Amino acid sequence: MPTYNGGCYCGNIRYELSLDSPDQARMSICHCTNCKVRFPFTPAVNHALINSRRPSQKFTGSAFGITAKIPASAFRLRKGQTTHHVGDNGSGTQLTREFCGACGSGILEYGAHAGENVYLFYGSLDEPDALPPKGEFFCKERAQWLPEIPGEPVCANIHVEDDLR
Repeated sequence: MPTYNGGCYCGNIRYELSLDSPDQARMSICHCTNCKVRFPFTPAVNHALINSRRPSQKFTGSAFGITAKIPASAFRLRKGQTTHHVGDNGSGTQLTREFCGACGSGILEYGAHAGENVYLFYGSLDEPDALPPKGEFFCKERAQWLPEIPGEPVCANIHVEDDLR
């Protein structure tokens, strides 16, 4: 059973991810406006950015978000407590984000449609390259200069109104 470790920037939060196989984690790149807004800021800043209706890339410097869909039961907090923020994901669905209250690092998120899964932030893993991306979403919003993931199937052309979480 592969085990992956991770945590926040300041070290106050540490976690362990235990999967039956690496294929149990679906790491994906998302080009939707919500993902562009939320990386790498804290929820209060994200809220202000979402409500500003300005192009989010100008605020974050990020062209996409990247998370791994994992079974919630595979995630175990080993040190510290995350801070929770619940807010509208832009399509009317409530999205819970867990992050470090000290440094603001995102750890995971989940919404009403996630079922028994959570979405782990790529950058919170100690060795993120161990779980490479397997797909992309909202590709019509991909930055023009950004290439598709090599060797992967065609990008899922999901509309902004569709709810992934």
